[in-house]
Amino acid sequence: MNIWLKGISGLLIFLMLAGCGDQASEESPGQANDDNQTEDLTEEEGPYTVTDDAGTEFTFEEVPERVISLQPSMTEILFALGVGEKVVGVTTVDNYPEEVLEIEQVSDSWNVNAEAIIALDPDVVFAYTIGEKEKIEPLLDAEIPVFVIASALTFDDVYSDIEQIAAVMNAAEQGEEVIADIQAVLAEVDEKVQSVEERKQIYFEISPAPEIYTAGGKTFQNEMMEKAGVENIFADTEGWPMLSGEEVVSRNPEQIYTTVNYEEDPISEIKQRDGWGTIDAIVNDEVFELNNDLMSRPGPRVGEAVKHLAEIAYPELFE
Repeated sequence: MNIWLKGISGLLIFLMLAGCGDQASEESPGQANDDNQTEDLTEEEGPYTVTDDAGTEFTFEEVPERVISLQPSMTEILFALGVGEKVVGVTTVDNYPEEVLEIEQVSDSWNVNAEAIIALDPDVVFAYTIGEKEKIEPLLDAEIPVFVIASALTFDDVYSDIEQIAAVMNAAEQGEEVIADIQAVLAEVDEKVQSVEERKQIYFEISPAPEIYTAGGKTFQNEMMEKAGVENIFADTEGWPMLSGEEVVSRNPEQIYTTVNYEEDPISEIKQRDGWGTIDAIVNDEVFELNNDLMSRPGPRVGEAVKHLAEIAYPELFE
């Protein structure tokens, strides 16, 4: 589950995955990154400097050869950039691509095993801002470069994350290609959903009863739904609000999506809730379980996630 929701409920370790946390500034991460990139993101021959979202400048005499990622989305970015062979440490929830399963695990996306990281002697550690700087203090004390990236809340933030990581890894051209690939998929989806006259009304659940949580407005998942051509019935809320069952019933969604992956049968659990039998999504058997990793990680598969949502909502457009 994604650490975006760490602290919301004892059941949730959710993030992105997907990584939630405090921002480096009042600007969005994407805005901050625009000012913090190297002046020219083309590949450098000699020493080059990149500034992270905490405002720290890092000068690299050589391209990092030993890299640790403390967030699955950043691991996916590193592999998409073609530098996955340099990753020597990941988290316990890293599972994509398959190669990461063979890499040493040094964090559970929340707790950091500083001793293991120090022993791996990395050239750089990529970390999200998670509001608990003390967790990386031992790494800083050991003079290990910890490059901090603010938690992505928008697609522009994702593009900026890719650009920043690419700048550190001296792989600007590859970063541009990854972004272009994402945008090509989004353009394909957008072309198809443009013909939709009435958008499907969607309820997106990230935590089940009795503590029901959804993705509201100003969240990464809400932007996914917008790009997929569906309407989030709780877009008028912000963040990840806790709901009562009655609130969902009263808004009567046409479809229900759940990313709950720790229940034996989350779809049946939703269908059997008291008072939910009148919801259109349940009456018409339109309840779908989504891949939590795909839907919560702000990385190179975001285009794929949007396309998957659109295919569920409007299968006839993708036949």
